[in-house]
Amino acid sequence: TIAGALVAAKSGLQIAHVEAGLRSFNRRMPEEINRIVTDSLSNILFAPTATAVNHLEREGVMGRIVLSGDVMLDSTMYYSNVARKTVDLTEVLGDIPEPFALATVHRAENTDDPERFRAILDAFKEVDMTIVFPVHPRTRNVISMGALSPNVMMIDPVGYLEMLRLVQGARYVLTDSGGLQKEAYWLGTPCITLRDETEWIETLSNRWNQLAGANRRRILACIDEIPSLDTSRPQFGMPMNRLASEVIAESLLPD
Repeated sequence: TIAGALVAAKSGLQIAHVEAGLRSFNRRMPEEINRIVTDSLSNILFAPTATAVNHLEREGVMGRIVLSGDVMLDSTMYYSNVARKTVDLTEVLGDIPEPFALATVHRAENTDDPERFRAILDAFKEVDMTIVFPVHPRTRNVISMGALSPNVMMIDPVGYLEMLRLVQGARYVLTDSGGLQKEAYWLGTPCITLRDETEWIETLSNRWNQLAGANRRRILACIDEIPSLDTSRPQFGMPMNRLASEVIAESLLPD
């Protein structure tokens, strides 16, 4: 993203940034710097939420801000139906464990920090159900097979439709992914985020997404809270009551 923005700016081209205004306020994350620089260079900024709009206005960006909604919601709602109809989990997992949790861990802050990574795996050992764990290449490079407990089912990375189907079938999700937090929320699957902050604060509504970091006790405490969650989930991602892709396409058309 940042490479394209820099080349376009130096070439005198117009820049439109989709998912503008996201902030974790953690500048140790490579994405955070990329987002700030790209937003500062963009001519039109498509913000997925009102929170993102507020960030951009506070920073005083020069481009035109459009509250577009979230293109990922467009995709999730459409392809979750496709996944439900076309993906057979037995082809992904073999015998489907019931119930199961879904886990992904790939961020450098977790995989490159032995203490954090060990704490996450130690928490997994104490979970009282099977954890389906599609393993990112970054994670596979550092994982020790001896560190995985018998309840962890390590599988190869899966495609988009398969992942949506796994989220639909899971009792809850454990992840350090930004996108998976949203998909879990929209699909009604509780999420525990293995990070200390999130760009998607809307997912924290009614504790459907809980921030646990890499703290073993906190991860397990969040799991224990899941049965008592409020069943309501305020929706977000479609503030204009229209598909974000439609809003973006119309905004890019010449007057």
